[in-house]
Order: sequence, then structure tokens, then C-alpha cells
Amino acid sequence: MKNQLFRKKSVSQILSDSATHGSGLAKVLGVRDLVSLGIAAIVGAGIFSTIGLAAFNGGPAVSLLFVFVAFACVFTALSYAQFASTVPVSGSAYTYAYVAFGELFAWIIGWALVLEYAVSNMVVAISWSQYFVSMCEGFGLHIPKWLTMAPGYALDAHEKMLEVGSANLAGMDRIAIQAYETAPRIGDIPVIFDLPAGLITVLVTWLVYIGIKESQRASNIMVVIKIGIILAVILGGAFFVKPENWTPFAPNGLGGVLSGVAAVFFAFIGFDSISTTAEECKNPQRDLPKAMIYCLVICAVLYVAITLVLTGMVHYTELNVKDPLAYVFEYVGFDYMAGIISVTSVIAITSALLVFQLAQPRIWMTMSRDGLLWKKFATIHPKYKTPSFATIVTGIVVAVPALFFKMDFFVDLTSVGTFFAFILVCGGVLYMDKTGLSKQSKFRVPYMNGKYLVGLGFILGLVLMYIYGQDSLAEWKTLGTKEVILHKSLVLVFWGTWLVLSILSFKHSFSLLPVTGILVNLYLMSELGTSNWLIFVVWLLIGLGIYFMYGYKHSRLRE
Repeated sequence: MKNQLFRKKSVSQILSDSATHGSGLAKVLGVRDLVSLGIAAIVGAGIFSTIGLAAFNGGPAVSLLFVFVAFACVFTALSYAQFASTVPVSGSAYTYAYVAFGELFAWIIGWALVLEYAVSNMVVAISWSQYFVSMCEGFGLHIPKWLTMAPGYALDAHEKMLEVGSANLAGMDRIAIQAYETAPRIGDIPVIFDLPAGLITVLVTWLVYIGIKESQRASNIMVVIKIGIILAVILGGAFFVKPENWTPFAPNGLGGVLSGVAAVFFAFIGFDSISTTAEECKNPQRDLPKAMIYCLVICAVLYVAITLVLTGMVHYTELNVKDPLAYVFEYVGFDYMAGIISVTSVIAITSALLVFQLAQPRIWMTMSRDGLLWKKFATIHPKYKTPSFATIVTGIVVAVPALFFKMDFFVDLTSVGTFFAFILVCGGVLYMDKTGLSKQSKFRVPYMNGKYLVGLGFILGLVLMYIYGQDSLAEWKTLGTKEVILHKSLVLVFWGTWLVLSILSFKHSFSLLPVTGILVNLYLMSELGTSNWLIFVVWLLIGLGIYFMYGYKHSRLRE
């Protein structure tokens, strides 16, 4: 059984399967289209909403966190690019894990990618709804409050009102209590849901369903608008920057900066979605690597610039808002610009929703071809040339939770699954180098011998921890809550992994860049909330249950 769990697919076998089963997809995408899709995915709800919370927690220094996360993503993007040039089929990290680590790991990654795409799209849909409601109010159209939010917000506000009184409620709580009081009821239960989030998901799913070409055209138009907004914010906002707002640069220290890891990383989630369109590229082995690197560099520069402008225009303590780009211009009295941003942000966030809805069905389609999911998921529409059944299921999976759940619940959870996928892709490149598979790659991660450097880095890291990490070391003496214990356990996993990689790098002369990608992603992963880790573990256990009940028995490799 062990050999069957870790059975691998060869590159030639995957390419053969793709030629046999994947010929129904339309090959229409070039480099420009891929870069457009990548920017559409990366520059989404992260820069339009979660960037405000990250700046509120970390101050202007959060711009450095964007640099650090972009640094991590560069190593990962190079690894993705090598796999994409070697195995140019849909499936993203799922397919790459099948080649490098075998079927069980491939399933785990495929299941984790459901978190990345489906769950992150719930965040994007909810964020879109917030901007849409604000835009409508700007035009004098007032949607009933009970149709514009998750019931959790209203119930929390009601409990808070019972404690402190309605006169002491402010901001979101005041809106939420209005929803609670005006909502129709079934018995004593108020009927509250986020209708705009559900509707936009249905509309985007329909667009993805009717064709890749239509999706590509819509994405290209929306990306032009999106980049225009961001450049307008950077160039226009530069005139309102007050350098004193950058002091103190890191008001809450390193801990405050790192508390924004999930929000900042969420802003970068999406560049790997380009790899899911491999079978719809004109020349995937040439174009996919270029597109991944181009869009990551472009987006990293934009993120750092816009963070510095936002924290320069407004003191960081004012940025804990759902629409920071529009808010800063309202704050400085430039209401006309704020109105333009509110309207165009609705279009911009839609493009991110579209790309994620495009990516998820193609992963399910690939898993179905391999026999790990029901055959229906591999169905290609005869007219529209898209994975029709998988697209419909994706729409339902995203739309229903977006109607009823709070956005905060999803942000951190999305990042856990993505970090996990990124680590395995970087590790997969080390496997390809060791086994000689890299010789088949038309693009390769630049080789830097890590024989001694990984181990020296480990020693240097321990020294720096001893010198500058006394506060963190002191926490070990006062381990109290389960959350602190679990966090420290994750830190031990990070240092243990670094030690193992130091030994293996010395023994096998591992390439430094993929090793760095593994370590940086693992470190960022260890900084996420422990509750999200627990939910992620439960999610994986559910996935393993499905695999052993269906996928293991129906795997095409087993046959």
C-alpha cells in the first residue's frame, strides 16, 4: 500500500494524458494575456482592503513586509516557472507534486489549493460587496442593511449593544445593529445575508463558464482600469505625503509588522493561478515562466509604493478601514478622487474574482482526469470549451459561504494552504535537480551551490536569534496558553527543518534558491494564527477521508 500511496507520474505520462483528455480546451493565451491574468489575481482585494489593516498594525514599516513577502514569492515563482516549463498542463502545484512526491502528496496539495482559490475568492466577493454598497450609497441608492452583510456581524453588534448600550456603538457596529433591527424574521431568527457577494460570484461564474476568450478580454480591460487607479493613487497621493507620518516607522515593533503577514501575503496570492491555464496557452513552456516573473515584479513595486504613499498621507492609526484607498483621499479633502476610486475599485476587484474562479475548476478537472475526483469534474463543454461541471460547482462553493460568513474568518485560513503548496513546489525543484528531471526543463531556477551557505545561514540565524531575540526566548520560560505553546512548536519546526536542509545541502549540494524559498515560506507560515492551523488540519483530515474513500480506489495510476 505504501508504494501505491506514493506512486508518481512521469512527465511524459502527464503530457500524454493531457494530449488525450485535454484537447477540448481552447489555446488562446499569450504572454500579455498571462501577465494580465496574473496582475488581475495579485492586485485584488489585498491592495484594496486588507492593506489598510496591515498598515494599522505595523505602521509604515509594513512596506518592508511587502518587500520580504515579495522576496519569498520570487523564489517560489522561479520554482513554479521551472515546473510550468517542464509539465505544461493545468493543475498547478497539484500536478507538480504528482511528479515530485507522489499521489498522496498531490492529493493533499490539490485539497489545499481548494482553500487557496475557493476560500480566497470568498474574501474577494465579500470585499467587492463592501465597495459596491459604498458606491451605491454615493449615488443615493441605499440597499437594505440586512442584505449587505454576514449575519455574524449583526449578531455580534447585538450582543455588544446589550453590554454597552446602543449610544456607545460606532462605525460598523452601528450599521450592523441597524441590519439586526430591520431584518425580516423567521420566528425569532433575523434573515441577514450578503446578497451582492453572492450575485457577483454567480455573474463571474457565468462569464468563466461561457469561455476562456471572453474571460481573457474582460480581464484585460479590468486590469487596465485597475493599474490606472493604483498609479493615480501613487502619483496623486504623493503630493499629500507628510514625512512626519512615517515616524515612528515601526510603532509596534517587529511583532506589529509580522502580525500583518496573513493580510500582506493574501495580497500576493494568485500568481500561481497563471499555471492553471497552461493548456490554454499558445506556447506554455516559453510564456508561463516569463509571465510569472513579470507580474510578480510589477505587483511588488506597486505594493511597496502604494503602502508608503498611504502611510505618508494619513497617520497609520487611521487606516483600519475597509476601503483605505478611497479613505485617504476623503481624509485629505479630495472627495472627487475618493469617489472615482470607489467606483473603479468595484471593477478592479471583479478581475481578481474572475481569475480565481477560472483557476479552481481547472485544478478539479485535472484531479478528475487522474481518477482522484468524480469523472463529471473533467467534463468539457462542447460549445464553450471550458470545464463546465467543475465551474458550476466552484460557483456554488464560493457563493453560498460568501452570503453568510464574515471576511475575517477566511483571510488567515487562505494563507495556510497557500504556504503549504509553495513549500512543496520549492521542494519539488530540489527533487527534480537530484533525479535529473531538470534536464527536461526549458526554464531552470538559476543554480547557486548551497553546500555550505545553508548551514552557515543556520548558524548565523541562531546567533542573531540569541542577540536580538531575547524577548522571544524569554517566552519559553513562561509558556502559558495553548496558543503560545503551539506557536513555539511551529517555530521549532522551522529551525528543525533548517537544520535538516543544512545537512542535506552539504550532502547533495542543493540549489540555494529553492531552499531559501522553503525556509522563507515556512517562517511566514509559523507566524500565522494557531486557530487557522487547527482548521487547516481538520480540512486536511476531511480531504484524506475523501481520498481513501474514492480517490485511492479509482486512481488511474492504480489501474
